[in-house]
Amino acid sequence: MKYLFTILFLSITLFSNGQTVEDDFEGNGTISTWATDESVMNTSFANPYKESINTSNTVLEYKDDGGQYANIFFDTSNTFDLSAYQTFTLKIYVPSASLTQNENNQISLKLQDNTLGEKWTTQTEIIKPIILDQWQTIAFDFKNDTFLKYNENSADPINRKDFNRVLIQINGEDNNAKVTAYIDDFLYDGTITDSNNNSGEDPVFDNLVWSDEFNGTGPIDAGKWFKQTRPIINGQDWANGEIQHYTDRNENSFMVNGALKIVAKKEAFNSYGVTKQYTSARLNSKFAFTYGKIEIRAKMPFGVGTFPALWMLGQNITETGGYWAATHGSTGWPDCGEIDIIEHWGNNQDFVQSAMHNRSSFGGTVNKGGRKINNASTEFHIYTLDWNSNKMTFSVDGIVHYVYNPEDKNIQNWPYNAPQYLLFNVAILPNIASNFTESAMEIDYVRVYQESVASVSEINNLLDIKLFPNPVNDKLNIQFSSDLGKIKGTIYSLTGQKIQTFVQNSSKKTIETADLSKGIYFLKLESTKGTSTHKIVKK
Repeated sequence: MKYLFTILFLSITLFSNGQTVEDDFEGNGTISTWATDESVMNTSFANPYKESINTSNTVLEYKDDGGQYANIFFDTSNTFDLSAYQTFTLKIYVPSASLTQNENNQISLKLQDNTLGEKWTTQTEIIKPIILDQWQTIAFDFKNDTFLKYNENSADPINRKDFNRVLIQINGEDNNAKVTAYIDDFLYDGTITDSNNNSGEDPVFDNLVWSDEFNGTGPIDAGKWFKQTRPIINGQDWANGEIQHYTDRNENSFMVNGALKIVAKKEAFNSYGVTKQYTSARLNSKFAFTYGKIEIRAKMPFGVGTFPALWMLGQNITETGGYWAATHGSTGWPDCGEIDIIEHWGNNQDFVQSAMHNRSSFGGTVNKGGRKINNASTEFHIYTLDWNSNKMTFSVDGIVHYVYNPEDKNIQNWPYNAPQYLLFNVAILPNIASNFTESAMEIDYVRVYQESVASVSEINNLLDIKLFPNPVNDKLNIQFSSDLGKIKGTIYSLTGQKIQTFVQNSSKKTIETADLSKGIYFLKLESTKGTSTHKIVKK
């Protein structure tokens, strides 16, 4: 492939109206208009049932004290566009002791137009069953779920753009029964119409930049994967009290029938001078990247004591024995950042969890979310992470269960503006069942998508931009003219892969480039004054 000096990138920024409407009831939500109708509500109530999928400190307490309608609701300044995204999710716990009568054990989510005098007259509603005495995640899909229309002549919800009120009701209306419920992690991560154009920028990850389909039978692709075997604790042990050896043998990791198998086995095995009774495999990707959508179709193993994970670590981790440590290792854990796309425990067979580890959350993990799914170990499910400069969104089969979005991003909670690499492993915990012999995690494919870019002639109408030094080693300094205002910067590789983004409001900016490989990159700068693209040479 020939690269001309004039090859630069399309000066079109993709803006969408994607906007998250969420509330974790711990001060991190975007909903400020919660209200009640014939009910009692507390939006900062101490979680009385810290267990399973919800160990957060505070939740919303909902009390129906016998009101005929008894609902809670919130309004948005703009309207939902359900043609693009149709799903609302929340967690709920209803203790059976709070019920005063035989109830339907259900939850309703209704969409209304709050500009109408009689707001219910055009509402659409989805009713879902609930299970008493446990936390559960409920999804309301206005495209695929059965919905009720108050006015049968109104359009289907995906064809409407006049909904701006969300109403929640437990056990229906027109009764005087009492119920207490607890709600947490309300989320709509879709599209709303923003008449003020304040919806912000949300990247579209539609360009496949790296993948492994695991087609074939035999050894895995050594050009894509490194089998990590050296124990990270004194060369003898792994974290979390794990009791296995990871090996580079094909018996523990291989391809068969179009899937990767990572097999944990009960067998005595000596490695690094230590004999352990179990073996498995831990794979490092030889690909690292910043931002994108990671999609993994996988099936979990069986067995109490099995601990599989699909996860990521900062490329800069100083972890002896890891693939990247020798060339990029500069930062210890947890400052390098860890992203657990999915973790699974064999003693909670149909529960999966996503989690974040960094200086603000490690050891006793704080930043996490999960849900129950059906047949985690007998059927393939699609585990997805959508990672951009603002937030991380975790989902299973398209249903979101956790969003990590700290408002004030800093070194404590957001080391996620630098390359990360993938890890796949099956660990063995000390509570492994005595009758365990072997079990495998199967992965059908892994795919990484990033933003698309295209090649065009250079546009360079920003004035007074200085970059130095160039060629660059560790730090690139950028000096802007003071009249340019807010500037967005994006670094691309020569092949169009998005490497890093930033937003700058001052006249000077220093970019860390130590982690960049040698080669040519392009820096695109955008302001209201214009756009310019600059070639960077990394030594």
